[in-house]
Amino acid sequence: MPTDTILQQTIPVLGFRVRVVEGFDAPREAINVVGRVTVGTAEDVTLRLTDRTVSRYHAEFEASELGVTLRDLGSSNGTTFAGALVREVLLRRDAEVLVGRTKLLVTLGVDPVELTLSERGSFGRLIGTSPAMRAVFATLERAAPTSAPVLITGESGTGKELAARAVHAASPRRDKAFEVVDCGGLPPTLIESELFGHTKGAFTGAHADRVGAFERAHGGTVFLDELGELPTELQPKLLRALGEGEVRRVGAGASRKVDVRVVAATNRDLRREINAGTFRADLFYRLAVVQVRMPALRERLGDLPALVPALLRVITRERGVEADLALGDPLWESLARHAWPGNVRELRNYLEQWAILKDIPPPSPTEAPSADRGDARSDVLEELEGLPLRAAREALLERFDRHYLTRLLRETGGNATEAARRAGIDRVTMFRLLRRLGLTRDEG
Repeated sequence: MPTDTILQQTIPVLGFRVRVVEGFDAPREAINVVGRVTVGTAEDVTLRLTDRTVSRYHAEFEASELGVTLRDLGSSNGTTFAGALVREVLLRRDAEVLVGRTKLLVTLGVDPVELTLSERGSFGRLIGTSPAMRAVFATLERAAPTSAPVLITGESGTGKELAARAVHAASPRRDKAFEVVDCGGLPPTLIESELFGHTKGAFTGAHADRVGAFERAHGGTVFLDELGELPTELQPKLLRALGEGEVRRVGAGASRKVDVRVVAATNRDLRREINAGTFRADLFYRLAVVQVRMPALRERLGDLPALVPALLRVITRERGVEADLALGDPLWESLARHAWPGNVRELRNYLEQWAILKDIPPPSPTEAPSADRGDARSDVLEELEGLPLRAAREALLERFDRHYLTRLLRETGGNATEAARRAGIDRVTMFRLLRRLGLTRDEG
């Protein structure tokens, strides 16, 4: 069961250093801050470089219990490790990495960083006693009393809106409005009106004046959900509203002063979008004053004993069903086997099926076992053994890319933008991959 009286603790995070060993910026270096080092030419990265072949947000190194994860952030010239371009790789020992024309040396095992966790086991409707969630709570607790903008990132279903509502409820604005604007669920022509309002006759169908979310939330909070979907033509207007504290209704000649706090959420990595030219860097700087990443459920499976009973109580109340909270071993074993790509949202759906049907649901399609999967993989590896190492790596990577993207296109009905979102890459990179592999949006 969740608790709010957990003893405060600090946990060590693996220390590491990233140093330039070849390139314009040698011997510049950076030591991990809260377990992370970001490399690029942007002003807010941890290790800022001047190499013109390096993207604004080029790569990120993040410490974990297993080592340091290296991620390319959709850079133009790629990130190379062990002679191969990589999207994400786990480094377990010291390693050399190439970004643009700059060579970096990553040294593991330097002085660890101590992270202080929240004493809470819950924050608003968020529940979790794992270190990952208590680190989130610690950040939200510090941010809530302020008026600083908050950017919440994470996969779909991780609880980004719950986090935003919890910040509002713990802030001095709690008695004022909390307005939600879904930037991905409205046509581009209507988002501006939803944000800022419009006057009668401003466009076809504008039969009366309309107050926008910023005016409705005066004194309160505006939550911009799916911020990464905001059309580029509206981003300067949002930036102006944030910077000047005033909005202008569509069709109006004058602006109106507003006092709002903005909390935004996205399952996209906006740094990748900046690299691709689809999101403004200055808007990112304005919104990402406080950044919170919601961990995926697979990263905090230790929270299941608290999450499952809490979700079942909600399900029994909302669905009018009775569920025995004394859960048996078969159900717990089933829960532990799942990968939970849909995160807490998928977990709730799973528990609803169990509570209503009184039976353990079957594995999701992505987890269904395949009797010949291992043999098929072995055949592919044996086929490539006769090639030179570099050629074998390139052929294997191309086969994986083709398989991975074909499956994504099939699952998204050929929607390349949605496929890019699920793959964690920008749309430009997705279209470039599709062209290189000769795939079409109707593939599958």
